[in-house]
Amino acid sequence: MSKANTVIVLDFETTGLSPDYGDRAIEIGAVRIKNGKVVDRFQELMNPGRRIDSFIEDYTGITNSMLKDAPPCKDVMKQFADFIDGYNLVAHNASFDKRFLDAELKKISRNYSGKFVCSMLLARRIYQDAPNHQLGTLVNYANIPSAGKFHRALYDSEMTSKLWLAMLKDIRQEYDIKSIPFTLTQKITKTPKKNVHKFLQQW
Repeated sequence: MSKANTVIVLDFETTGLSPDYGDRAIEIGAVRIKNGKVVDRFQELMNPGRRIDSFIEDYTGITNSMLKDAPPCKDVMKQFADFIDGYNLVAHNASFDKRFLDAELKKISRNYSGKFVCSMLLARRIYQDAPNHQLGTLVNYANIPSAGKFHRALYDSEMTSKLWLAMLKDIRQEYDIKSIPFTLTQKITKTPKKNVHKFLQQW
């Protein structure tokens, strides 16, 4: 049984909102967690084959000059496919990252066997009193120390991994669940918010 504390937490920075409109990945960051401990990291810029606009430069801090000499997406994604092989995956607003992961891997005829869980959907159910469920807000809400710059892929994945582990700890403590399987986190994200407390009490 796969455990929720053994996952890869990933984050993409991209040229825009959707690969359906031709947008590409420009950076991937990921943290591998085994048994609740960070054991490896992955971070690479990648050249999307065209210039990025000034909004993306300002938003991410990634500039066209930084991407000019970066390896192409296909080379980075081959390495990343090996990095995530066999692991379940976590991302904050996972539908966004999954779209880009699927699109970039499809271009190089690679795939992955792991399942996705969205840490934002989990937080909406576990931290229902948070002001909102953006990553930076949740990091503050959970009293997680932060000293870097959001909207860079590795930093966002590291903060998401800390948030993920904090939520698992809170679930274990509040509901006396000793070991949380990955399937439980999947089920929580699909449970209506008003039913989550009862669902976890009965688990």
